Amino acid sequence: MAANLEKIVEELSALSVLEAAELVKALEVKWGVSAAAPTAVAVAGPVAAAEPVEEKTEFDVIIKEAGPKKIETIKVIRQLTSLGLGEAKAMAETAGGKVLTGVGKEAAMEAKKKLEEAGAVVEVA
Repeated sequence: MAANLEKIVEELSALSVLEAAELVKALEVKWGVSAAAPTAVAVAGPVAAAEPVEEKTEFDVIIKEAGPKKIETIKVIRQLTSLGLGEAKAMAETAGGKVLTGVGKEAAMEAKKKLEEAGAVVEVA
């Protein structure tokens, strides 16, 4: 069973951001659930001074401004997420909205590129 899980993990790791978003939508429909997670606040404990700094592995894609082609930006947001039209529009119009959270560096950079091509001002944090 563990070998099957490892194979699935490997196959999912090879998906592009768009393919992963399509997979999420398909699973939501199939299972009748929503992948939207409630927002949680993480509390960090004290950090020892001698601890080595770990390289960041998870990134957030944050929209700063929709830009002059807001409709194109909304379309890209919908492609990257499972949001409906109204939710994607609200996100595009809200500075500081997180389009993607906790994604890998490659996925974050790909999403940033697509949003910038649509005219949005984007930050990866």
